[in-house]
Amino acid sequence: MQQLWFAGPLASFDTETTGVDVETDRIVSAALVVQLAPDAAPRAQTWLADPGVPIPDGARAVHGITDERVRAHGHPPRTVVARIAEALVEQARAGTPLVVMNAPYDLTLLDRELRRHRDVTLAQCLGQAPLLILDPRVLDKHVDRYRKGRRTLTDLCAHYGVELAGAHDAAADATAAMGLVRTLAARYPGALGALSPAELHLRQRVWHAAQARGLQNWFDRSGADERVDLSWPLRPARCLCGRRLSPEHRCEAAA
Repeated sequence: MQQLWFAGPLASFDTETTGVDVETDRIVSAALVVQLAPDAAPRAQTWLADPGVPIPDGARAVHGITDERVRAHGHPPRTVVARIAEALVEQARAGTPLVVMNAPYDLTLLDRELRRHRDVTLAQCLGQAPLLILDPRVLDKHVDRYRKGRRTLTDLCAHYGVELAGAHDAAADATAAMGLVRTLAARYPGALGALSPAELHLRQRVWHAAQARGLQNWFDRSGADERVDLSWPLRPARCLCGRRLSPEHRCEAAA
């Protein structure tokens, strides 16, 4: 009998950062966790970066990483983002599905850091080996659309009975997110488990867009000015004028 994908190798990626703006904030720490089977010990690669900017009090209160720590033990961001990209490329080439909780945040921020420090995009690093992303936030919203309450990593772990030891540590969060995906696929074999990671990657684009449109409609009805990006798993880069970058676009703001 062929092994179900969620009983086999998975990788998981997470970051801790200076804030929540993917266009301007910086990576402070990151982790890539690989687990060959649900009962196998996870192996973690971790990175600590000196972002080159002060870590705001709000971010430090979340992940506990101080300016003094990154200055003493962190590596230059140019080095860190290159090593992260190399590790993700290795998983992509191996065909290992990559779990990323709220993928448009972590992957977009990594892409912008690569552009900032290496003058290269995440897609260019990956080349012909695209990532197969599994986003527990999107998967959970698809299979349990009308459940009330928040859907943070902590909330989802509590709801599905997945251990989260040391929240807001990149390795701990990545490990818990991987456990969530295994649990979700096992609990919903028809909707998730029976599909291949490649099929799930494609469908999550559609599911996320529908979920984002629903959230945008809610914001519009409530009179909020929030704008929701439909893109998944990576938000497109935007020009100085706010429009998405494309070969055809010529920006007057940058002239």
